[in-house]
Amino acid sequence: MKLGLPKENFAGETRVALIPANIARLIKKQIEVVVESGAGLAAGFTDAEYQQAGAQITTDRQNLLTSSDIITLVNLKGPQFEEIKAICKPQQLLIGMMDPLMNPVHAQQLAETGCSAFALELIPRITRAQSMDVLSSMATIAGYKAVILAAHKAPRLFPMMMTAAGTLKPARAFIMGVGVAGLQACATSKRLGAVVEAYDIRPAAREQIISVGAKPVELNIEAENTETKGGYATEQSDEFIARQQQAMANVLAQQDIVITTAAIPGRKAPVLITAAMVEAMKPGTIIVDLAAETGGNCELTQKGVEVNHNGVIIMGPENIAGTAANHASQMYGTNIEHLLNLIIDKEGVLTLDFEDEIIRETLVAHDHQVINNRVRQLLDLAPLATTEQEAQ
Repeated sequence: MKLGLPKENFAGETRVALIPANIARLIKKQIEVVVESGAGLAAGFTDAEYQQAGAQITTDRQNLLTSSDIITLVNLKGPQFEEIKAICKPQQLLIGMMDPLMNPVHAQQLAETGCSAFALELIPRITRAQSMDVLSSMATIAGYKAVILAAHKAPRLFPMMMTAAGTLKPARAFIMGVGVAGLQACATSKRLGAVVEAYDIRPAAREQIISVGAKPVELNIEAENTETKGGYATEQSDEFIARQQQAMANVLAQQDIVITTAAIPGRKAPVLITAAMVEAMKPGTIIVDLAAETGGNCELTQKGVEVNHNGVIIMGPENIAGTAANHASQMYGTNIEHLLNLIIDKEGVLTLDFEDEIIRETLVAHDHQVINNRVRQLLDLAPLATTEQEAQ
């Protein structure tokens, strides 16, 4: 079994899918690992470290991509997707993030080549899959880095300070959406000394907010079906969002730092902060919109651009996890390693057990067809029968 680790050529990507520590453990399973020269350099891992871990280093990217049984990537998107699609072959396995709910046609195009592909965004949120959950890993880093970005940009300090020149009041930080990223943003803001409040439509989030030292904000507006089976917030009606925005305006006007994290898989991010709400905020307030890549939670957000609107700064960072590439790669690589341990036995034999929920939910293309029913629905394809249905 030959595993290929190419250098990422997705614009701005600094992460690498596997680090040397992962390679050292995988080689014990009779896996031959070939790494493209420079693959880990942007994340702080040298070719020499990969060699010491037992990997072969190559400068022949084309041969690596065509001869590997498994290719592991961070981003199977953009030009890198086109490159891989053009040369992948039947029985080859691709593992990476490919945003299949936003770009389902990519799964169909890969299926047409005969290769198999795991879309890591679809890892089910079950206990057994936590060690493979790349979205949670990257969200942890994003929540932390969002606070650091805000602290760097803010015209005030986070903690209260009592000095000979007077007392400095602590900054007020407000976190909108408390999934993994939001909770980490709460905890980081609290560690830096801010007064932290947070809001989430999910009732279960209240205890989680308190557990990280923040104060839950109650808006006294009801929502139904607030949480999906996987723990994500569900999409709400326009009427609910309008009432939420109206109730939120007074809260936002009091804040110094606002971090938004609301995302719905496969959908445009909901607008939580309108332009009118921004205009009512204090000059010097910093908004860090972690949903910028999917449209933004703030109406004025521009992906990859810092917007100044009447003194309020709106930041729409791209690939924020990539700004901590070393630790992001460490976490991502561990997620990949656990997935590989699930599908490859100690003798290096690859087995895809379709009765396993993790494999069934994450594999989008196999044997010349799209096999994930969520993706098939987006492509207007009839659902495939499950094992249980076939048995009946």
